[in-house]
Amino acid sequence: MFVETKDLIAYLNERLMPERFKDYAPNGLQVEGAPTVRRLVTGVTASQALVDAAVEWGADAILVHHGYFWKGENPCITGMKQRRLKALLQNDINLLGYHLPLDAHPEIGNNTRLAQLLDLDITGGLEPGNPQSIGITGRFDPPISADQLVARISQRLGREPAYIPGGDHMISTLGLCTGGAQGYIDQAAALGLDAYLSGEISEPTVHSARENGIHYFAAGHHATERYGVQALGEELATVFEIEHLFVDIDNPA
Repeated sequence: MFVETKDLIAYLNERLMPERFKDYAPNGLQVEGAPTVRRLVTGVTASQALVDAAVEWGADAILVHHGYFWKGENPCITGMKQRRLKALLQNDINLLGYHLPLDAHPEIGNNTRLAQLLDLDITGGLEPGNPQSIGITGRFDPPISADQLVARISQRLGREPAYIPGGDHMISTLGLCTGGAQGYIDQAAALGLDAYLSGEISEPTVHSARENGIHYFAAGHHATERYGVQALGEELATVFEIEHLFVDIDNPA
């Protein structure tokens, strides 16, 4: 089976509603390829390795969380950017990217899928009153210790997180935002949460955790953002009866 590329884009835009977000890169079709899609590759980032895997598999489209054309980057099509785009265009492969809409989606978003993976019951947004809140809050019932959460993250994500203790208290409430969202730790502390989890860690995050008495876990930008795009690809495969392959290009960051 196949789907018209325009129909695939229409479905994605209706499902993810990118117009609700002020984002750092364009959401939707970023590079135009074949008019129909029979084989879809999904992945976290549109790296050369992912593009090469899509070419080898004979994909008509790639769907990613981290696409191209980020604000503030050099607009010249040279070097790494030229090689990636050349491979896509020569092989007639569509590139579709959805950033914040895929983080925030309440069903197939990165945050929701990671919460489910960690057995966290979602209770609301990290920014109360903001319907476009990217981060979420949740509850563990029964509460777990910080060491237990480290072990759970390690087992289910396949990597040990960086852990900064914020005391010796158990964890009932957790703030969560995947990727480079370490700055939300202050919002989590202001809400009185027991702990906060993001993908990346930075130097100020350590002091915020220690001084605000909130446990902090950095589980990896790539590792925390594998689940939304994979779930979305599986959904598209079911809805349109097309072939789907999720390719996990390992990244320790």
